[in-house]
Amino acid sequence: MSDQKPLVALTPCHNTEKDEPYMRPAYLKAIQAAGGTPVILPLDLEEAELQRFAAMFDAFLFTGGPDLHPFHFGEDTQRHCGNVSPKRDRLELALLKQVIKAKKPLLGICRGIQLINIGLGGDIYQDIPSQFEEDFPIAHTQPFAYEIPSHTVTVVPETLLARITGAGKIHVNSMHHQAVRRLAPGLKATGHAPHGLIECVEMPGYPTFFLGVQWHPEYLWEQDTAAKNIFAEFIKAAN
Repeated sequence: MSDQKPLVALTPCHNTEKDEPYMRPAYLKAIQAAGGTPVILPLDLEEAELQRFAAMFDAFLFTGGPDLHPFHFGEDTQRHCGNVSPKRDRLELALLKQVIKAKKPLLGICRGIQLINIGLGGDIYQDIPSQFEEDFPIAHTQPFAYEIPSHTVTVVPETLLARITGAGKIHVNSMHHQAVRRLAPGLKATGHAPHGLIECVEMPGYPTFFLGVQWHPEYLWEQDTAAKNIFAEFIKAAN
């Protein structure tokens, strides 16, 4: 068995005004702390390069970011929809197919869970406040620092999330205005916010690691065991 740390490919953030890729350090720190070596992918990759990378890397992290273009799930743009990155949409939707085909460990965070669901045939709420009714509106875009949890997620028993967290309920942070609506075929919702909004998805029967979470464990792992275990199990699968 190799002593080398697993290579984890991260999809890049995209400054659309300057057309520049970038990465938030929190993702890199979380992967490194869990024992992996993070590598940021370029924005522009051809199909052959995507196939090669899917074979070459040990695991893939689909990071947070802007809204996906609604055309990808057959809708017009809702008036509360935010900025989009066509380059990033193209890269991630194509990469997702290759990663699943290669059966590599896969973790999606925030935009990542939405990307997974859309890429596999589901859709999302383009704007939670105007499309999802709550009698006590949860702060899905929290008003304080990302390192502080803001609401709970109820974990479905006997799932990957339950095994990772060892809990029936966890505390999460929250910074999103979109969320999974109609679940894609083959996916299972395994964590819910108050009022039932989907916060975690898995693919039952996937041979390695497949998890999409709506919150940001990369800001919580230093003080939260459940968040730390998400990255630990992800890297363990990459080994």
